[in-house]
Amino acid sequence: MSFDKLGLSAELLRAVREQGYTTPTPIQSRAIPAVLSGGDVMGAAQTGTGKTAGFTLPLLQRLTDNPRAGGQRSVRALVVTPTRELCAQVQESVRTYGRHLPLRSATVFGGVGMQPQVDALRRGVDVLVATPGRLLDHLRQRTVDLSAVEILVLDEADRMLDMGFIHDIRKLLAALPPRRQTLLFSATFSPEIRRLADGLLHDPVRIEVAARNTAAETVAQKVHPVSRGGKRGLLSNLIREGDWEQVLVFTRTKHGANRLAKQLEGDGLVAAAIHGNKSQGARTRALAGFKQGDVRVLVATDIAARGLDIEELPHVVNFELPNVPEDYVHRIGRTGRAGRGGQAVSLVCVDEISLLRGIERLLGNPIEQELVPGFEPDPNERPEPIVKAPQGRRGGGRRARPR
Repeated sequence: MSFDKLGLSAELLRAVREQGYTTPTPIQSRAIPAVLSGGDVMGAAQTGTGKTAGFTLPLLQRLTDNPRAGGQRSVRALVVTPTRELCAQVQESVRTYGRHLPLRSATVFGGVGMQPQVDALRRGVDVLVATPGRLLDHLRQRTVDLSAVEILVLDEADRMLDMGFIHDIRKLLAALPPRRQTLLFSATFSPEIRRLADGLLHDPVRIEVAARNTAAETVAQKVHPVSRGGKRGLLSNLIREGDWEQVLVFTRTKHGANRLAKQLEGDGLVAAAIHGNKSQGARTRALAGFKQGDVRVLVATDIAARGLDIEELPHVVNFELPNVPEDYVHRIGRTGRAGRGGQAVSLVCVDEISLLRGIERLLGNPIEQELVPGFEPDPNERPEPIVKAPQGRRGGGRRARPR
């Protein structure tokens, strides 16, 4: 099937062709007609499958097919995402595919000043892409009106639940008209996501294009057993010996990301850290440098890296395994995107054996292990408990949230 058969306008097809795409991915070929039909949609697809274009293209089509009378510019489509980076990525997709359409779009997220966002909203916006916290700020200050929203998209809904945004989402829903089209996209159809969908969606079309929690088939996975104190040296060795030019490295904590980036710089590797405590400007600069090739190693926490879309990223390294097995799937999904190959390497010490077993149970297969000469683990090293890093809130209490 080609994009020409999906019911998209000539302007959208032109934009798709300009990006070099001719054949839709499975999620796109199923989601685009479903969204165009006007009903609610619940979509699940592993990361890197083209999910963003799967809802962006038909959303733009529907807004174009039903222009607002009198040239009004109130918000007609709202896309809610969990992180600033994903917010910017979705906005880039809206701009890319809507470049030949008379539609305006804007982003609303924290870490930057409110006034430029207020000015953009006053000028009029058709498509608004936002994170929950900052969007609530605008609602409280009456600088945004969501009463005319026709289409609501909840993107990465599973991550929003993980980050404790469910209460914010419910507040946002109260500001939206009850008659609307709602699209919910998630990496998985977990029981929590199904419960959320039951309260939001009306008789939705369900689309699931990959087995639940499977890792991308285009990603080659490998585990290197190593001693606790040998990880940094092993990582530097792998980057140098393998001549890796672009590497995304995951740590569990913000402090760990900062420390590792500084240590890698000491090893002569250009590195930068990206996490929730970094200013938006610092995060944007680090990501831009990484995409342009000026930064060789980008060290990130799970929340900061969620939704990062880096074309042809060849290597992902789990410097520390995640506490939640599903996060492993999200991490390695940063590579092997759009059918391209990629490599995911995990550096595993004795503390993380149980975490590795949990990941392998989720995947349904063991991951190949390979000892690197000179970095073999100490057989006498005893496991130590892993302190879990807070990732937002799951119940009451305060949290530091990216708005």
